[in-house]
Amino acid sequence: MRLFIQIPCLNERDWLAQTFADLPRSIPGIDSIEVLIVDDGSTDDTSGLARELGVHHIVRFPRNRGLAAAHMAGLDACLRLGADIVVNTDADNQYRGSDIAPLVAPILAGRADIVIGDRQTDQIAHFSFLKRVLQRWGSRLVRRASGTTVADSTSGFRAFSRRAANALFVHNRFTYTLETIIHAGHLGLAIENVRVQTNPKARESRLFGSVFEYVRRNGAVILRAYNLYWPVQTFGFLAVVLFLFGSGLGLRFLYFFVQDPDYSGHVQSLLVGVGAIVLSILIALMALIGDLLATNRRLTEEVLIRVRRLDAQIGPADGGSIEGVSSTGAVAWTAGGSLAVVDAHDHAVAGQSP
Repeated sequence: MRLFIQIPCLNERDWLAQTFADLPRSIPGIDSIEVLIVDDGSTDDTSGLARELGVHHIVRFPRNRGLAAAHMAGLDACLRLGADIVVNTDADNQYRGSDIAPLVAPILAGRADIVIGDRQTDQIAHFSFLKRVLQRWGSRLVRRASGTTVADSTSGFRAFSRRAANALFVHNRFTYTLETIIHAGHLGLAIENVRVQTNPKARESRLFGSVFEYVRRNGAVILRAYNLYWPVQTFGFLAVVLFLFGSGLGLRFLYFFVQDPDYSGHVQSLLVGVGAIVLSILIALMALIGDLLATNRRLTEEVLIRVRRLDAQIGPADGGSIEGVSSTGAVAWTAGGSLAVVDAHDHAVAGQSP
């Protein structure tokens, strides 16, 4: 059983060594552990430091492409490298390496396809009252949209089985956290929560600059994902509301017309009612077209899943390298191997053996 720990990075030179040092070198039930970082256009030579530390694989973007793209590129690379389980963690050492073992345990037991670390955001000291409320409200909204029981929807500390990693796709450029949950719920993947502890805050988030921006961008992701996966429910509801509104105005006009056919009043109700009904028919057609497009997208995703599986089975074309992935040659960590000692202050590896 091969475990890959992927770490998206954007100018994380000050924190990567500490995060790397904290990762577990062996986990019961796991045969080998390898670390892959996705350098999302860093300008501080994060990739160079990763090589010094002994990171096993590096995916580097020449320019910043966003967290969602980095996450999906990491998943794709891990699958092509032969991962059975992929753990995603942050480079700023927010999450504790000791929690990776309980995070992967439900997958090893066959109970879950995805495991999400529950940070218990109500207890995080550096979260403001407003942010705690928004986290609670956002997770409730995602649970309703996805039909899952996820407790901490924005947690980036996650474990994916090979089946889940093959099946997930992200269509927005902001973040993967919310959309992957909604997609997983749509696919019927089993999701489990595991309570984890967080380290003290290291730095401000680079994903958003303010709470308002966080709400605006995450709200747009949820709305877009809901429209993407449930177009009939979204547009159908709006069509029904407009149809009932237009019908009500039409009946109002008819009532007064029957009372006094010679009186030409209330024509505005008739005009607005007819317009609302026509608009509802157009929106209903949009719902139908959206459903057809969703069906076509599901078929396309099924093809892409099969392509991913075949790509992973075939392996590298030249027997060694994988396109887009730079392997450093560092030996995978195994249960019988000695541990690498990393000095977080000197940013150097003191020693490593298989």
